[in-house]
Amino acid sequence: MSVSDINEWIGQTPVASEHGGLVDHMLGFVHWVMLVLGLGWSIYLCIAFYRFRQKKTANADYHGFRGHATTHIEIGVVIVEAILLLGFAFPLWSRQADEYPTSPDTIRMRALGEKFLWNFQYPGADMMLSTWDLRNVDGATNTMGKDLHDPNGKDDFVNPGTMKLPVGRPVIVDVASKDVIHNLALVPMRAAQDATPGVKSHMWFKPTKEGTWDIICGQLCGPGHAQMKAILEVVPAADYDGWAKEQSASALKKTTEAAK
Repeated sequence: MSVSDINEWIGQTPVASEHGGLVDHMLGFVHWVMLVLGLGWSIYLCIAFYRFRQKKTANADYHGFRGHATTHIEIGVVIVEAILLLGFAFPLWSRQADEYPTSPDTIRMRALGEKFLWNFQYPGADMMLSTWDLRNVDGATNTMGKDLHDPNGKDDFVNPGTMKLPVGRPVIVDVASKDVIHNLALVPMRAAQDATPGVKSHMWFKPTKEGTWDIICGQLCGPGHAQMKAILEVVPAADYDGWAKEQSASALKKTTEAAK
């Protein structure tokens, strides 16, 4: 049995990213600590309810609790929290914030949230995303606000509602919003990033398992928040390459015809 097994016992979605194991290890410690504290305080409450129940011959105690057990418990909790923060959280955050992948097979894509859906833009065969600006957004012809004069964007394509990725390759996601604050929450990847209007944010991860999961909005964003869902689909690398090549060729053809 490992420390992180408790995560599965309470129904947490299995991890599907390379760095997710470290996140689950840290969460496992947190859940065990909370379990011990919860049981301990529950036992204490039961003892207190029984010992200090109403009695006909009750005697007042003007001194209260005289021991130091609670102080020791509080100090112990602080020490455990410091270990979790300094030993796990800070190193993991530093790695994800500073060590962005630079390998040639890295996929860089864009996720744009709006009330109440997600659109995903992919680079074409040149592996280069176009520049973009929210002022370029046109609901009918340019949902992502692409710079139509950027040559890198001629073969970019948009996949609304589904984030399709290859297993075993690092992914960098640029995250933004058209209207209010959203949050791109990829639970099995143990990754989430706020989508803030006017701010271009980023996150990265490396899928390690094939599968299909829900993408949710992790930030209350309005009356349609609960319905703001998308699909995360991780497929074999060969399948992804074939799909991306087909989508890129189709996008390039449309761009070329529109320019005539």
